[in-house]
Amino acid sequence: MLSRRALTVPTPNSLTSGTQVPPSRARTRRGWRFYPKSFPMLILAGFSLAVLPLIFALINNAISIHELANKSQRAVYNAVQATQNSRLLTEQLTNMERTATHFSIVAEPELFSAFEASHKDFVDTVRRMQSLTLPREQMTALNELARAEGIIYSNAVALRHDPKRLASVVDTYQVLGSLARSLDNTGAAIVSREVASMQALSGDVHDFIYWQLVALVPVALFLVVGATILILKPIGQIEAALRRMGEGDFSKPVAVSGPKDLEALGRQLDWMRLRLIELEEQKTRFMHQLSHELKTPLSAIREGAELLGDGSVGELSRDQLEVSKILHQNALRLQRLIEDLLNYHTVQFQKSGLKIGRVDLASVLRRVVEAHRLPVRAKDIRITVDCPPIHFDADDNKLEVVLDNLLSNAVKFSPPMSEVIVSARQHADEVRIDVIDDGPGVSPQERDKVFDAFYQGSAQPRGTIKGTGLGLAIVREYVAAHRGRVEILEERPSGAHFRIRLPIKQASPA
Repeated sequence: MLSRRALTVPTPNSLTSGTQVPPSRARTRRGWRFYPKSFPMLILAGFSLAVLPLIFALINNAISIHELANKSQRAVYNAVQATQNSRLLTEQLTNMERTATHFSIVAEPELFSAFEASHKDFVDTVRRMQSLTLPREQMTALNELARAEGIIYSNAVALRHDPKRLASVVDTYQVLGSLARSLDNTGAAIVSREVASMQALSGDVHDFIYWQLVALVPVALFLVVGATILILKPIGQIEAALRRMGEGDFSKPVAVSGPKDLEALGRQLDWMRLRLIELEEQKTRFMHQLSHELKTPLSAIREGAELLGDGSVGELSRDQLEVSKILHQNALRLQRLIEDLLNYHTVQFQKSGLKIGRVDLASVLRRVVEAHRLPVRAKDIRITVDCPPIHFDADDNKLEVVLDNLLSNAVKFSPPMSEVIVSARQHADEVRIDVIDDGPGVSPQERDKVFDAFYQGSAQPRGTIKGTGLGLAIVREYVAAHRGRVEILEERPSGAHFRIRLPIKQASPA
């Protein structure tokens, strides 16, 4: 009987507590300590790094343009103020000269008060002009004008009661008037100077912006690439781990370096990897124990049927002999079914565990053909092998299983005294292996189904033990593990034409 311990299935609680993630695997490697705490914060940091050079450039450009605008505004203001004030100086000197002249004639106190008021306005105007940024020559002339006017004004005040002497002092205002009129060109001088200064400043701003762009473009590219790497690295690690587990490769621990939430996801994936390993091991133990428990009584049934068939326990009637043959054939079929189930389970669990080496295809074909020598002789089938020397990367044992299943399938479905052709050729970077028979072939409706597990085509040969429908499924799994493909060609009017395409070089495991 089947042992009960073989059917023990872990409960969810036992799955959670039965296998703990080892500390070395539970703690994800942290090569980069500057990752933010969460993936959204990582995205935000990446975008911030990408726009940081742009913000820096915009701020610098805004400051430079603002400085240039202020410089232009100050230049215009200084030019306008200098022009207006120089004209005011001329008018005020004229007013002082006219008022002082009238006072020296009529000696009215109101006129002298007007003279003093004009002097005060003149002093205020001089101070306003002195506050401007004037060229050195204009500033010297302005100071000289203010000093001379102050002397004349002091003399006029001292001689206000002596009209005759006051008249001689007033005449000197004409000299001041010509000096004031020479300041009328101050505005133009300021404009010329500021235009030259602004041109120089605009050139500096242009150069600054240009070299800023030259410097910031590689910096921006570096930051964008760095942010992209920071974002894509943990995603790539998760993707690679999922791809490996999807392909059945559970040998490499899952390690995700990045934000804490992605590291936690990596630890969960590694826990799932360990659980899958344990479940597969439990299933393997169950399958092997089930096989052992079934093969023991099955062997007894087969041996008993053989003893009945060869007459070891006495002569059998015709009907009894027919029954013994049925028992023997079904015992063989059940044994083959058990073996195919175990083989298919092994394929599903270890289909990515290839032992890649340099394979001599002709040598593999010789071994496969030799293994089918007896059934080929029994049906008087001729096997033609056309294989030049071809060497490529493959798993020798799994390739032999693939070719053995295809050749076994061809021999099984081929009629007696027919031919099975096995040919191989190298085309560019791949090897093509063809297995052609003269059997009933595969209908177009079944060409996509015959590679499914347990599927059996409608055209089954007579007089043979019914198969399990796993042979071609194993072929597809092993060929896919080699990153190749198997297909059925439609070029033959009868029979089946299977073609395998395998790459010459196998990529290194991820």
